[in-house]
Amino acid sequence: MSKANQKKREDQRQRKLDKQNYAEKTKRNKGLAFKFALYGVLPLLGAITLFTLYSQGPTYSTVEIAPNDHVRGETESPVTLVVYADFQCPACATEHQAMMRIWPQVSSNAHLIFRHFPITAAHPNSWTASLYAEAAAKQDRFWEMHDYLFQTQAVWSNLQNVEEEFDSYALELNLDIEQLHLDIALPETISKIRNDQRGGNSAGVLSTPSLFINGKLLNRPNATRIRDAVKEAASLSG
Repeated sequence: MSKANQKKREDQRQRKLDKQNYAEKTKRNKGLAFKFALYGVLPLLGAITLFTLYSQGPTYSTVEIAPNDHVRGETESPVTLVVYADFQCPACATEHQAMMRIWPQVSSNAHLIFRHFPITAAHPNSWTASLYAEAAAKQDRFWEMHDYLFQTQAVWSNLQNVEEEFDSYALELNLDIEQLHLDIALPETISKIRNDQRGGNSAGVLSTPSLFINGKLLNRPNATRIRDAVKEAASLSG
């Protein structure tokens, strides 16, 4: 076995061990979880709920870049792609795959902005997925978690307790789990997702994925249509 393959095997074993250790730690702590939730977490969640109900931040149009937007590519490029998406939405996963296939071809002319639009009535795990992606962003790993969530969508979509699965993804990405959990509970994390939704509503988003190219909604965004639309928008900008 080559040294590279041996190192890869060792890394895989270590990640598996990390997952097992984390699972054992979680099991040990379950006895304390109820008391902690009763006396600590529930009042905090109540405060967060009140905050999100009565505090609304600014929203941004489909041709603006918000200070807390997640941007892939160079913002100086002439074409702005804004996608409103739901991590549990199968069509969004398909759009993501299409975008990644053509990204090397369009990235010189375009930058991509992701905004959350979880539709929890249809996709009950989508809100939690958005929380994990936002918390990962605070450790500068938003796009890594974003890609991971879409790539593994079929694995976690129907899970009852999705947090344990998402924790395993965070371990794969070498994130600080304790810090991640703290960041998930931050009011600003929740507000970011809510404000993205409000902005999407203002932009006329009715379903996901909704992809805007320089402010214009692109219907049925497959690889060919995205590539052609970016090319057209770039020529008009030039």
